[in-house]
Amino acid sequence: MIQIKIIDKPHQTDINLPNEPFNLEGKLVPTYLDGRWSYEAVRYEPEKITQMCFPDEGYRYDDLPDSVFVGAYDGEKCVGLAILQPGFYKYMYLYDLKVNRTYRRQHVGSMLMEKAKEIAVAKGYCGIYTQGQDNNLGACLFYLRSGFSIGGLDTQVYRHTKQEGKADILFYLECE
Repeated sequence: MIQIKIIDKPHQTDINLPNEPFNLEGKLVPTYLDGRWSYEAVRYEPEKITQMCFPDEGYRYDDLPDSVFVGAYDGEKCVGLAILQPGFYKYMYLYDLKVNRTYRRQHVGSMLMEKAKEIAVAKGYCGIYTQGQDNNLGACLFYLRSGFSIGGLDTQVYRHTKQEGKADILFYLECE
């Protein structure tokens, strides 16, 4: 049974949950019209599906003193991680969210998000915000299924990098 816990200093090595590959199956295409966001999920043909893996971050617990680390545990093994940080205005920032490949599609991400909402409210925030790359369709759809709404699009963030041509979609979740 998966348990969600705050990762404290004695368990600080758990914040370095390795990144694992994920499929790039399509792209989320947001549209802003008449003051409202909508989107289309464009799925790639099977032969165009690729994989991507972010480099491991090498987080240092003491270098992130204002962060809240939330772990998903199967027994003593950390299988999921959410990192929350103070955010602008009334939204807490979801800095990172990842789930071990073996535990994906088992609601671990949803359990981490439920705990993240509790933490945000306890700290006086009205919600949570994060971003996802437009070509990480799985992550974008996860945020939307989790109650987030699109709040913006950054088409410039990857200019002059190896990721050129991608965009970040900003997602906001209201906590009640």
